[in-house]
Amino acid sequence: MKRTIAILTFVFALALSGFSTPTSNPAVSQSKEHLSAMIANAKTPADHLKIAAYYRAQSESYLAESNEHAKMAADFAKNPATNNDKVVRGTLNHCKYLAQSLKAKSQEAGRLAEQHEQMAKAAEQK
Repeated sequence: MKRTIAILTFVFALALSGFSTPTSNPAVSQSKEHLSAMIANAKTPADHLKIAAYYRAQSESYLAESNEHAKMAADFAKNPATNNDKVVRGTLNHCKYLAQSLKAKSQEAGRLAEQHEQMAKAAEQK
């Protein structure tokens, strides 16, 4: 009994550690407060490039998530077991909405990254 509990505890800890490893870019994990402070105090080209890198990483993250939801929507639509009115109104439309919304967020983050790259160039010229 003790051995079974020990094994289950080990397996649970191993599985839990797999979920806790960061898979995204560390720049994306910065807090919004830290980003706000960076934007408020940005004066040098390096400052603007850091902010641009944050927005680039954010853009890539949104785009990857958008693609994932688009694939889920396509998979739901192909599967005859889930291709019914109830699933279309709920899950399929939900996945399509998220894919479109996240793609728009990705584009906006990309625009913000470009703006900060331009600000970095302008700050270099001064």
